[in-house]
Amino acid sequence: MKPTQISAIALAFSALVAGSAIAAPQTYVVDPSHTFPHFSYTHMGMSKQTLSFKKTSGTVVLDKDTREAKVDVTIDMKSVNTGVDDFDDHIRDADFFDTAKFPTATFKSTKVVFDGDRPASIEGDLTIKGITKPITLTVTSFYSGEHPMLKKPAIGANATAVIKRTEFNAGKYAPAVSDEVTLNIALEAVTE
Repeated sequence: MKPTQISAIALAFSALVAGSAIAAPQTYVVDPSHTFPHFSYTHMGMSKQTLSFKKTSGTVVLDKDTREAKVDVTIDMKSVNTGVDDFDDHIRDADFFDTAKFPTATFKSTKVVFDGDRPASIEGDLTIKGITKPITLTVTSFYSGEHPMLKKPAIGANATAVIKRTEFNAGKYAPAVSDEVTLNIALEAVTE
């Protein structure tokens, strides 16, 4: 083999390796100070109540070039926030979240559907109280770029879905307190 052929092959191999490095998926770590899952339900036909969780962790792996992603999130169910301490304790009780036995809930994606460069929906398995059900989150907003303060690659998204709490053995007072619960997730994550 001639030296020029060897150089051409080496150059092509280098370009291929460099291209693979650029196209590699990036892992983003959930920012717990800017990630707040909320849920809302109708209370005895009188009002819509919105509650949240204070502690969420997890990762999002995103490959922008191949338009593939994976989401793995854990919610600390003990961190439920109703705004009233006694009501927080009531929601943590066995009739609802039973946090003594089931301190966390998880969402693990099985498929992320893209619309162009943006995720449009995230299909996955939601586990609450040890019961796993498939759900689809509709992504209502998405950001990918440099974090304005941290100067690191970052992503942000809002997503929503409706679940039935009776399917997760948390149906006390249904239907007076609505069985359907709307999930709204605000998530931000940055690279390490």
